[in-house]
Amino acid sequence: MTLTLPQRLERIRIRAAELEHWRSRETAQVDGWTFGAEPIAIGAPWPHSDGTVHFAATARLPDHWPLQDARLLLDLGGESLITITDEAGNEKRLGLDPYHREFLLPSRDIKILSETVARLPFGEPVRAPKLERAALIWLDTAVDNLWLLLRQICEAVDILDQHDVVAHLLDIAEDAMRGLEWPSATAAYVARTAPSPMQQKIWQLPPLAAAPEGLNQAERASVVSAYETLLAQLMQLRERFPPQGEIALTGHAHIDLAWLWPYGETRRKMRRTFHTALSLMEQSSDFRFNQSTAHFYAQIAEDDPALLERIIERAKEGQWETVGGMWVEPDTNMPTGESLSRQILYGQRYFEKTFGVRHSVCWLPDCFGFSGALPQLLRQGGMNSFFTIKVNWSETNKFPSDLFWWEGLDGSRVLAHTFDNPMHGYNGFVRPDCFVPTWRNFKDKDKHDTTLLAVGYGDGGGGVTPEMIVREEQLRAFPTLPKARWTTVDDFFKGAHESATKKDLATWRGEIYLELHRATLTSQSVVKRLHRKAERSLITAETLFGLAHLLGAAQSKSMEPEWRVVLKNEFHDILPGSSIAEVYVDAADELEAVVAKGKAAQAKAMEAIAKQLPAGTGNNLLVVNPSLSARPVRLMLHDGTIISSETVIAPLAIAVIGAEALEPAPGLSVSREHLENAVLKVTLAKNGSIASIVHKPTAREALQDGGNRLFVYPADKPRNWDAWDVEEDYAARGEEITALDSLEVIDNGPNRVAIKIVRTWRHSRITQVLSLGANARRLDIETELDWHDRRAFLRSQTGVAVRNARATCECAYGVVERPTHSNTPWDAAMFEAPAHRFADLSEPGFGVAILNDAKYGHSIRGNVLGLSLLRSPIYPDPLADEGVQAFTYALMPHDGTWYDGGVREEAEDLNQPLLALPVAGRAIGNWQPLGVTGIDAALSAIKPVEDGDGLIVRVYEPAGRRGSFDLKLPSNWRNQGSVSILEEPMADTPATGLMPFEVKSWRIARA
Repeated sequence: MTLTLPQRLERIRIRAAELEHWRSRETAQVDGWTFGAEPIAIGAPWPHSDGTVHFAATARLPDHWPLQDARLLLDLGGESLITITDEAGNEKRLGLDPYHREFLLPSRDIKILSETVARLPFGEPVRAPKLERAALIWLDTAVDNLWLLLRQICEAVDILDQHDVVAHLLDIAEDAMRGLEWPSATAAYVARTAPSPMQQKIWQLPPLAAAPEGLNQAERASVVSAYETLLAQLMQLRERFPPQGEIALTGHAHIDLAWLWPYGETRRKMRRTFHTALSLMEQSSDFRFNQSTAHFYAQIAEDDPALLERIIERAKEGQWETVGGMWVEPDTNMPTGESLSRQILYGQRYFEKTFGVRHSVCWLPDCFGFSGALPQLLRQGGMNSFFTIKVNWSETNKFPSDLFWWEGLDGSRVLAHTFDNPMHGYNGFVRPDCFVPTWRNFKDKDKHDTTLLAVGYGDGGGGVTPEMIVREEQLRAFPTLPKARWTTVDDFFKGAHESATKKDLATWRGEIYLELHRATLTSQSVVKRLHRKAERSLITAETLFGLAHLLGAAQSKSMEPEWRVVLKNEFHDILPGSSIAEVYVDAADELEAVVAKGKAAQAKAMEAIAKQLPAGTGNNLLVVNPSLSARPVRLMLHDGTIISSETVIAPLAIAVIGAEALEPAPGLSVSREHLENAVLKVTLAKNGSIASIVHKPTAREALQDGGNRLFVYPADKPRNWDAWDVEEDYAARGEEITALDSLEVIDNGPNRVAIKIVRTWRHSRITQVLSLGANARRLDIETELDWHDRRAFLRSQTGVAVRNARATCECAYGVVERPTHSNTPWDAAMFEAPAHRFADLSEPGFGVAILNDAKYGHSIRGNVLGLSLLRSPIYPDPLADEGVQAFTYALMPHDGTWYDGGVREEAEDLNQPLLALPVAGRAIGNWQPLGVTGIDAALSAIKPVEDGDGLIVRVYEPAGRRGSFDLKLPSNWRNQGSVSILEEPMADTPATGLMPFEVKSWRIARA
């Protein structure tokens, strides 16, 4: 009878599985445990599972066991950091989780302590935790090695399928199994095999021997012989069937800074994972491990300084690789360009200070799309390479390359690589059935002979296991499989760059849009708004201090500590809204504190500015414009007074204004049906939506089919990833909210007119105030939501009387154009996309923009501008965005394009109004301590130099234009030249002028 290849494979797999039951020569249970101060028996439930608990015990090896073959096997019922103390008092710490449960012993007598939580790696609670198991085992290393090798052969046969080598692999495996001398004594055999799945199905097992014998010397010798013969036969086959392809292995432990667990648990995960990685380096000098995120190392410096010192030593030796060059692995769709710059500035500075290195590779395996601003910033930050795997998650269109040039908005390029490992992505395994598909999926193998593969348990940390180390060693003998060796990420990219000089790689231009996880632009919108406010509070505070310094005040200190908090909360599972509720309690507290500190700093800076101004008489108003755009005086004072004057403040100017210059512009009127000023006439429909907006300067009707129509979608129930995803069919079940609870005029000038509209949908209330300032060019829609409904998606839709195949959306440091149609699958997949402060649809001569101070999810289909206001998923936070939140969005008709119509400038004004301070005894006048000449630019930052005296002035070209540009400094200041975002000279960059979407910084100092 001849078996098929699959039948033979199954037979080997079943027979090899028996080896597991003989890998322990002897076992000794570890008793005498305490839980806190109380005794606890093996198998007993924990007395409680709140917070962090502590187990302790002592153990001694039997005298006849060799120390090198002894292992400690633990399952305490949750994740742990264990400390093993040897006979001399030396401590060794290791991570304990479902993938790391066996540990080498440092001596024959040990003490064991634990720091344990009743959780699993992905934050899942252990509902009824028990002290499951604690034992010493005398490992039969020969059996263990053969068992693993046979498993790897089975995995190779399975994935190689019909390859010619398969029959040969089956032959040598069968020969190895047939050559074993195996025990058969009933008592030992039944007891040893009792844990197997087959035996566990038996109605009633017979009494089992308590300490069944292991293999005798002859039996063990047959195992050793089989293993050595099998390895030799594999090497012979390797000569006949040489490796196909090459994989650069990097050990990795992706640790989400916060996700399905709060940050406090992440701090423990870091220590567990890092101690584990260091222990593996003691076992293998070939092993290489990478870990990104400057914030993690800064936290370890606080929590476990000795651990950081050990990491630094291993980094110097080349086994531990720090990567990434950023403070955290941030979301890149929503942070401002300045935030992304600070991620790199503070990340690279930390790595250089702590480890003596800067990174050349940006490591972002798990973010939900990538801003086109990144390549330029990476290059300025010293990084010429970029890594992710997330592009392979797109559900509609396959990303065309996996080794390619990524070209940013401004034309800067970085070499990008992504691998497609179907076996847990960046949490890969050292296995034949992981290597083969990863290599097969590598599209650009004709351009470069190696692909990267990150291996190790991750997301919840853990990292590489001891078994993976042994697997890599065994796989060196295998035929046909891709050659795989431990390497560094940096070395991989050095090789890829060398290949790129010889091969013509594809180029991807602009943003990398992920066709998945679109709802992360909206979920947990309260924290998104707090993040926007925190960014702006710091940028504005630094700008005001910079202007004060230019006027003569002392230089302010760096706001890096406050920025670090903002950057931390840009992590790719915090800002996108995909974490548990506890994460957002922490994030809100931290960001609110930053906003408060930023506001306090702004107030201090305003006082410093006031002190530098000449003396005068009377009570006046000090007004500061923190932007590079001229602004009309439109602001709200601390006492609630609204000012909407025709007076204009120059860019980066300071004005002391008397009462006569604060008179409101004329032309305001309001009724229950309309609002009007000199620029806009707004007419409401009976249901409170907007029936018409007439733009008076062009006499154009801006709307078609109504504006600010509120729709709720109660079938917002994605098939996967509740907080992450919104399905393309969400609009199939939509309800327009037309019922009114009330509509009333609440402000009738002279500076502002306003109508308040209150609506109820099911259990939730929507309050909106539609307002026009006397000098306004936009209609503001101040919104308060008191939300108490689940699995609903709230959006505002505005049909505009404009037609264009492409819309313009603001992104970090520029704009991106997006299709308004669904001509191709690529177009259709972009039904929800990010925009920062505005999205605009224009045709020659006229357009309409929607502005916001807190939102990111937009849709522009046909002539409809859609803004996503709120989602209320139930996983992983059942109460996401429950309760009250407030934000403002606005509609702005304009003449010309978005650029000609000043849309960005209005969006700046909405997000950061002018700053005002009542002053006494200061002269009326205007001062411009820092001026600019040339084409229009946007201000990114005026900040103190991180090292030394002076200021950094950073601007960017926001529209894709080029031309002359220069700074105008006070006579006692000098421009020290262009610098990078790392604040270092850029010798190859002209001191003047701006190129399309260029981000440019200068260092200026007192002469």
